[in-house]
Amino acid sequence: MDNLSVEHLTGIRDLTRADIELIFQTADSFKEVINRPIKKVPSLRDITIANLFFENSTRTRLSFELAEKRLSADVVNFSASSSSVKKGETLVDTVNNILSMKVDMVVMRHSSPGAAKFLSDRISAKVINAGDGTHEHPTQALLDAYTIREKLGTVEGKKVVIVGDILHSRVALSNIMCLQKLGAEVMVCGPTTLIPKYIGKLGVKVSHNLRQALEWCDVANMLRIQLERQDVKYFPSLREYSMLFGLDKALLDSLSKEIVVMHPGPINRGVEITSDVADSKQSVILQQVENGVAVRMAVIYLLAAKIDRQ
Repeated sequence: MDNLSVEHLTGIRDLTRADIELIFQTADSFKEVINRPIKKVPSLRDITIANLFFENSTRTRLSFELAEKRLSADVVNFSASSSSVKKGETLVDTVNNILSMKVDMVVMRHSSPGAAKFLSDRISAKVINAGDGTHEHPTQALLDAYTIREKLGTVEGKKVVIVGDILHSRVALSNIMCLQKLGAEVMVCGPTTLIPKYIGKLGVKVSHNLRQALEWCDVANMLRIQLERQDVKYFPSLREYSMLFGLDKALLDSLSKEIVVMHPGPINRGVEITSDVADSKQSVILQQVENGVAVRMAVIYLLAAKIDRQ
């Protein structure tokens, strides 16, 4: 299979396992490119991509922009905080105005779950979801799974625990679906108040004991507490959360086996993970960042192949 089965990347749930494997194979090629002295390829020289970020983002936006420029695409950046959205313009009007400037692809982050799907049904350009509210963040899940594959040789049969604020995390939902499609076992771990009620229906294990979860897993993906999405208090204090669900070097070294430690960022050092863990040899956090560019290059490249050039 040389083509994706989807026209847009709005969520992991739309992808087949073959789609994910194709993205990974394509990312392997691009990883070689970004490690060369000349890091660009002319693949998308005639493509224009608009980055629409209606929510704050640093790493994801920079990663997409770098991926686009490495592919030689023309890039337009749009920040909602300084746009007509503030004046009451609708999402579709905003995007149609941008598309009338002959944009071929839109990378969008939005606070409303389903915004990327809503948009993909209404415009002709290809749409990539860079995070929609607490719903999905497909490219983060892809780069996380790609990093596990790179580190452990395969995702199939591996045990992955996602620790932290599962309730407010779009990374957790996308990761669960992506890892399961690739044959991994998934567990979530955190305070009862931060584990969604529906989680059992997704076929994942649930633990409220960090040590037990870490003894079970091959990979621990540590999520930050999303205080900006919390309108009520879900636990007494960050200090108490850190004592129960924070990963420090003493706990890591006391485990009966060596595990891989991941974090999608941004890291709240000293809360969910300490600096000596984040910077340890078991951590693949910086590899995740590097792989993010290669995986996003692969997604953009494969979707660009579906653009009608008429």
